[in-house]
Amino acid sequence: MAPIDQITLSTIWHGFQSLCREMRTMMTRTSQSYLISALKDLSVGVWLADGSTVAVPEGLPSQFLGTSFTIVDIRNMFKDDLHPGDVILTNDPYHGGNNNHLPDWGYIRPVFFEGELLFFTLVRGHMIDTGGSFPGGYFANAYDIIAEGLCIPPLKVIKRGVVDADLKKLIFNNVRWPAELMIDTDAMIATGKFAENRIVQLLRRYGKDTVLGAIHEMMDRTERAVRAEIAAIPDGTYTGESSTDDDGTILDQPVTVRVDVTVKGDSVTLDFSRSDAQRPGFINSVYAPTYARATAAVIINLDPALAEFHNQGSVRPITVIAPPGNVTNCKYPATVGACPVNCGTQVLEAVVEAMGKARPERSIASWGKHRGDYTFAVDPRTGERYVRTSFDYDGSAGAVWGHDGMTGPTSLPTLGWVQRGSIEEAEIRFPWRLLNLEARPNFTGHGRWRGGLGIDWRAVNEGGDGRMSTGSSDGDFIQGKGAHGGQRVPRARTFILRGDQKIRVKPHRVDPFKKGDTVVKLSPGGAGVGDPWLRPIEEVATDVENEKVTVEAARLIYGVVIDPVSLQVDQQATAKLRSSPPEQRYEPVINEETLEIEIKPMGGPAEAGR
Repeated sequence: MAPIDQITLSTIWHGFQSLCREMRTMMTRTSQSYLISALKDLSVGVWLADGSTVAVPEGLPSQFLGTSFTIVDIRNMFKDDLHPGDVILTNDPYHGGNNNHLPDWGYIRPVFFEGELLFFTLVRGHMIDTGGSFPGGYFANAYDIIAEGLCIPPLKVIKRGVVDADLKKLIFNNVRWPAELMIDTDAMIATGKFAENRIVQLLRRYGKDTVLGAIHEMMDRTERAVRAEIAAIPDGTYTGESSTDDDGTILDQPVTVRVDVTVKGDSVTLDFSRSDAQRPGFINSVYAPTYARATAAVIINLDPALAEFHNQGSVRPITVIAPPGNVTNCKYPATVGACPVNCGTQVLEAVVEAMGKARPERSIASWGKHRGDYTFAVDPRTGERYVRTSFDYDGSAGAVWGHDGMTGPTSLPTLGWVQRGSIEEAEIRFPWRLLNLEARPNFTGHGRWRGGLGIDWRAVNEGGDGRMSTGSSDGDFIQGKGAHGGQRVPRARTFILRGDQKIRVKPHRVDPFKKGDTVVKLSPGGAGVGDPWLRPIEEVATDVENEKVTVEAARLIYGVVIDPVSLQVDQQATAKLRSSPPEQRYEPVINEETLEIEIKPMGGPAEAGR
């Protein structure tokens, strides 16, 4: 085959990239659930027939980076029984689906050209319900994965363009909001068909050999670029670890993910063998999403200029080891409902910590922990049941070397792709009236570069009595780490205010709520990078002026003395204060009586906080 000219190569490559972005836009414009249409909890992508990743420019790593395993399983399961017009649905983590957790339904479409299977497309979205013992899928004490919800191995829901009506009836008879889910799934199926049409158009325009040749050329180029990045890291083994508060069944006992990252030449091995054994609670992960998050954690430490080009070549230099029976590679029928947050966050944080030791100039601090819940009750306006989940009350991003963390992005496992919703839309959809949504000063991990600010979210229940599952939350006890002297993530808190009562709500539990209750979520920002004492004085002063840091925090945490009236820096007092390292370090802490953020002396990592 003749070499592909650079214009054609670029056009084909970016054609697949733009296709994925159009797929995601189509989904958000045609779906109906708050999770997908407003929050964008979905992922899309394109793979070759052998499972090699072609294009995944947007989405959640745990929803798509393990899809190569799914496609290999589908090829082995169906062999030659794949045809134009087929659509395969799966959400099963264990039986060929290699899925994240049951609420993530994936519609996979084989793409044929002139009778030959060449590609697969995926549209995966987080469903508002998938059956099981509690709406939404985040129930900590499910007996096994069967109790978590409907487990769908790869099944043809459409065969040669014809919907399997009996199978469709069976599936949607086992979810709580079948009409709503059908709208979302029809949008997913239609988006997959749109992608197929675009790919076939590309093949007709340039020919099969040119399109496939361009893809393989881009994979090889990306592999060389990634290997060059890895080769720049000093050889050695670097360790990292991160814990979740508990597994939801054995309460108040942390579960820890540990990784040994070995860099050798131009390849890297991530070994999770020292992680805790799988747990009775629902924080376990199967191998594919562990692989996805671990790989993503390496990739985000590479040159940002590569962001537009990641594909199968990106992961060829990366090996992920997770022994069966480990919390990062659990065995059937272990529950996995919370794995996107726990131990999904922990896999990312552990690898990020290790990579920060290997390459300090690319260090990334922990982000604020996810503070989600599934709120289930009846909406008196309609008389219908509803379930609400959201990322609206998440904290913010951690700092990176050279930059403060952004205020606003949701939790680390989403890499910022999942968004906060519209207040007005949330109030229309759910009988909760928002009282407060603001970034709180000081409520972050401080550092030479500080994290984004924490969020204070409060809403009153104007609907009926119900229950709130806080399964998809974390961070009440375990604090995400800062890097190179940066402060850790502050602790989070959730309360129900009922008259004169202040009821503490912990992660991984189910708590009742009543009409008129106010729910308060105090979700911290991200951790810091570098010693706060080294933050430039003018940047501290700007933070004070912009009400991101108080005068008290400037003095106690940063060693910068600022006049509380004029907001001018007292240069002499600051120079004297910063002339030697502080004897006592300070950090932000929630006062559980007043719900204010106070600056307190920093204690040990295992201080009482439950």
